[in-house]
Amino acid sequence: MTRNTIALDDRLATYLMQIGVNEHPVQTALREFTAGHRMAKMQISPEQGQFLGWLVQLLGARRYLEIGVFTGYSALSVALAMGEHGHTVACDLSPEFTDIAREYWRAAGVEQRIDLHLQPAMLTLQALLDDGQADSFDLAFIDADKTCYPHYYEACLKLVRRGGVIAVDNIFLGGRVIEPQPQDPPSVSAMHAFNASLRHDPRVAMSVLPIGDGMTLLTRR
Repeated sequence: MTRNTIALDDRLATYLMQIGVNEHPVQTALREFTAGHRMAKMQISPEQGQFLGWLVQLLGARRYLEIGVFTGYSALSVALAMGEHGHTVACDLSPEFTDIAREYWRAAGVEQRIDLHLQPAMLTLQALLDDGQADSFDLAFIDADKTCYPHYYEACLKLVRRGGVIAVDNIFLGGRVIEPQPQDPPSVSAMHAFNASLRHDPRVAMSVLPIGDGMTLLTRR
């Protein structure tokens, strides 16, 4: 027994992969390719991908909204879990990163089920609302520029149905978020304030998971 979540050293992280992650071959190929990318730290962990897929099954999710795609591992994980009747709306700014994503989505046979928007995410989110798609998504995942998290969150609260889930990534920022320092980038103090704002938000039920760089789950009431 332990009163606190234990830290994962390399041996335990390897064991976690062995017993807790079942990847599609294309997921494995994408993860291994991205590990050599200059921005590899932006990819979610494989156990996070496994968790998102499990969450899809739990919710019976068929509509998924993703803010921040990078090379596409999270969108791929969810699209595979949702199956042929699932639909993803994905938001990103980078053709460089998402061209990689498209290649692997295509290899896994899910590209046609992912609607990728290459523009500022708030433009896409507002367009979805203007198109009458409020309350229509089962799951949203926020994993993009941290200073905009409050804006993404408020939009997701309108787009995700009651009982649906909003997942927020990188809430720990490697531990810097505990006590932001003057020399830190604006993202650190922004995340510190955002995390604090969620604890007593009456619109959601919240749980924080020490997975990856920290993930907050919020169920819309």
